[in-house]
Amino acid sequence: MIKSENIIQQKTFTLAVKVIRLVKSLEKEQKEYVLSKQLMRSGTAIGALVREAEHAESKKDFIHKMSISLKEANETRYWLDLLEESKLISTEQLIQLQKENTEVIKILASIVKSSKNNL
Repeated sequence: MIKSENIIQQKTFTLAVKVIRLVKSLEKEQKEYVLSKQLMRSGTAIGALVREAEHAESKKDFIHKMSISLKEANETRYWLDLLEESKLISTEQLIQLQKENTEVIKILASIVKSSKNNL
């Protein structure tokens, strides 16, 4: 499990687990494979990039990895919105996931901004 003091690692790991569960459900219940695979890729990449950034080679490398993680979080938001709008999943099912993804986006944006300011 993730160290509780690293909030972004904790939140991105939890988000990835929820994305995995949603994708499994979409594939089983809706037989939807194309959008769900895109969501799986972007939704799990967020935390992987954050974890990579933990051992970045430099401050610039850290910022780069966190910036890509932010892009993946934004892409995840797109796939969630698309799934909702196309009625493949109910709004109720997505509300918590969208909320958590938005929190991750805000935290990552703040990390990237403050890291750039401290360069």
